[in-house]
Amino acid sequence: MQTSRASAPALQAAFGALIDYAGLFPPAKLSLAQAMAEYAAARAGPHAWMLGRFILPASLLEQSPEAPAAPLSAIVEPNPAALAALAARRAQGATIEAIEISPGSGRASVGTLLSAAGLSTLPAFVEIPRAQLEGDRLAEAMTELARVGLGAKLRCGGTTRDAFPSVDEVARFIGSAVLARVPFKATAGLHHPVRHVDAAGGFPMHGFLNLLAAAAFARRVDVATLELIIAEEDAGAFAFDDTSFAWRDERAGVAELATARRTTFVSYGSCSFAEPIDDLVALRILPLP
Repeated sequence: MQTSRASAPALQAAFGALIDYAGLFPPAKLSLAQAMAEYAAARAGPHAWMLGRFILPASLLEQSPEAPAAPLSAIVEPNPAALAALAARRAQGATIEAIEISPGSGRASVGTLLSAAGLSTLPAFVEIPRAQLEGDRLAEAMTELARVGLGAKLRCGGTTRDAFPSVDEVARFIGSAVLARVPFKATAGLHHPVRHVDAAGGFPMHGFLNLLAAAAFARRVDVATLELIIAEEDAGAFAFDDTSFAWRDERAGVAELATARRTTFVSYGSCSFAEPIDDLVALRILPLP
């Protein structure tokens, strides 16, 4: 891969605020104090421009006497009491910037509940269960999310092989999101840039560069090509220069990358901020700090 400056417009467009920090969740499972310390260190570090929101369960926010001093993405159950409590903490000064809704929630009812709680102006992402990542069910889910102005959330992994969606499921998710004009965020299993076989578990894990490329090129390629992008395991197939990002013969400029990040692949949650950075440095996409 070609070395490029961290200030290069293409890198800024591709990676700016891409990684939401999820240190409270497995496998890290840090305490709130530990996770906040890690987040604060990342915000003070040379790659702070890549850092997004601090993810935490809304229930933990309710239990904490003081809200963390960070832009927050709150995972909340879609019921009136939980959303009212979240709105109250926001009114008290908690910097809640986004909401993540647990899977299986009725999408139309989520929109109504958010409006009733006074939270409808915040970006909200509803996790789509893996059972719905197919055919008509996925298209219907995306259409409904678009109708009520909600984003989607894709779970890309977990602690078992069954937790990882297949290549074709991820490709269909991204293709359907782009077709319906639904922004999405991803979570779990995306510590590393490129799809690979995990040495410890022995099963394939998705890469965040694969998702980025699929989001950037989805409007111009067919589903079969999206599957090839998601399945790509050759790090050399991805490249940056100052003004563009490429996967093999496909290339996206800064404006196209910025649009893909704003309207399609908004961010992803990772319990480690250091691992993705270290990998991008090792691949010579980011320079040594």
